Formats: sequence, structure tokens, C-alpha cells
Amino acid sequence: MYTQNKNFSSKPDYGISSSSQVDTADELLSFDKKMGGLSINQKTYKVFRILSKFLGNILMPKPDTTGVVITDNKNVSRGLLIVNPEYQKGDGALFLIHGGGYVVGNYKDNLAYACDITRELGISVLSPAYGLGPENPFPCGINDLYESWQWLLDNASALNINKEKIVIGGISAGGGIAAGLIQKIHDEGGTQPVAQLLIYPMLDDRVATKPELTERAHRVWNNVSNYFGWKSYLGREPGSEFIEYSVPGRRENLSGLPPAWIGVGTADLFLDEDRDYAKRLKDDGVDVSYVEVAGGIHAFDTANTQLGIDFKNEQREFLKKFIY
Repeated sequence: MYTQNKNFSSKPDYGISSSSQVDTADELLSFDKKMGGLSINQKTYKVFRILSKFLGNILMPKPDTTGVVITDNKNVSRGLLIVNPEYQKGDGALFLIHGGGYVVGNYKDNLAYACDITRELGISVLSPAYGLGPENPFPCGINDLYESWQWLLDNASALNINKEKIVIGGISAGGGIAAGLIQKIHDEGGTQPVAQLLIYPMLDDRVATKPELTERAHRVWNNVSNYFGWKSYLGREPGSEFIEYSVPGRRENLSGLPPAWIGVGTADLFLDEDRDYAKRLKDDGVDVSYVEVAGGIHAFDTANTQLGIDFKNEQREFLKKFIY
């Protein structure tokens, strides 16, 4: 039987906020030392794009590709990585969007995560590419993803996927754009994702305008990087005019959206906005599973620690409810 990690809570600790000085969990200190001082801005983002493959190989475990079949379909939108199980257990699928603050990262960044999910749950995982800012501001990225989503629906039968059992998920900025994509799909009508998996999602551009958060040195992703990421993605100043689907955390009516899983660490810049989105989803009648991780810094689950392993197990338990 699965037992929840003692560092996890389904209820927010309102004694802590994004502006609080929260100590990194002990088992994450080594990861914090490696990653905590990184900063992405106008001067460094292109360098990070170049170095991302090498940094990933150095800092992250090599993907375990046993038991899966990997297809890189470059003809779908800007690209679509498809990871299929050698032995299928369920006909659902996960449409998983990569992170990178809307300015770095690529669709192959999800390979290790996708292989693990595919092998362990016996389902397909699809990782789509999308245009990044500042070169490709909104709505370029979300339109790319919507195109890939439509391709998946059109080809679900050929892929042996039940299009009524597809979960849309995303990591960090990928979780933010996933939330916006889900809102767009809801409004457009037709086949809907069965659930949404939002892993410490980047949801609200107004956070980037708060000086008290800029003064607080959040690890891995700070508010200086956050400001640059939002400005690059939106093509305008963060906190200015709201355009539907661009900033999912600013949408007023969240009713009718699919069940959601939202997880975030208490030392993450996105803590307050993720709490708020989870609460407003629930207030609007959406079934929400919320996980708050004591001492979790941004992207902590990419470290090979028990805290990260258990955090991913929480996500698997959620997925199991919808994919079989």
C-alpha cells in the first residue's frame, strides 16, 4: 500500500508564504548547491539553451529506456516525442509539456520522466514542442500545443489510445501553459482531457511585479528570472492587460475544468499562486488533489532523493485514477 511522505500535506500551511524565508529540506541541500544559484535573464537565456543538453547530462540521471519505444515525430507542429510501452497496461495517455520558464527547454527534456511513467504504468506519454519567448510570444506556444493536441485526437486510434482518457500535464512553465491550454480546449468544446497534472506550475504573471518577492532569493527560479520569463512569453509587461489563456491564474471562471493535481514545495516562488489556483478550482466545483512539500525548492523532484521519488509517486497515484 502506498504511504504518503511525512513532508507532504494536502492542506496549505498558511504560516508560510512565497515571501517567507523557508529552509531547504535537508535531503535537497546537495541539489540546492548545484542548482540554486542559476539565473535566467536577457543576457543568459541563449547560453542556457546551448548548455541545456550538457547540463541535463551532468545534473540529471540518464533516462532508463528499457521497456519503451521512442518515436521523435518532427512533422507534428514543432515536434512531438512519443514514448510507447512495449507492454501496454492501459489505453489512456499523458500529454506532458516541458518547462523552462517559457524561454528555455525543449520537448526532449521530458524523456526520463516519460520513460518512467510509460514503463511503470504501461501507457503512452507524448511530449510536444512549442515556441518559446521572446522570439515566439503568446499565442505562438499555446497554438503550437493546441495543434499537437488536435493531432493526438485525430491519431489516437492508430496509437491505440482512448482519446477520452488523455491527461494533460506540465512541469513548471509547462504546467502553466498546460493550464491555459486546458482552458482553451474547454472553451472550444469537443473532446476534453480527462484530468490535468500541474507540477509546480507557473500560473500568474502578477507575481513577477512584486518587489518583496524579488528581494527574496528563491532557489533555482527567482523572481528576476520570473519577470524575464513572463515578459518574454507575453510580449509585454507582466501584470498588464489580461488576454484569455495567456495567464491561466487570472481567469475568473474555472468551473467545468477537469480534475486537477497540483504539487509545489514550500520554498518555491510559485507557492502562493499554486495554492490560490487550487483553491479557486475547488471553489468552482473542480475536484482537486493538492500536495504541498515542506522544504521543497523549485524542481526538487529532478534530484535523486526520496522526497523527489515520493513526489512522483503521488503523481502516478493520481494518473492511475484516469488512464485505465
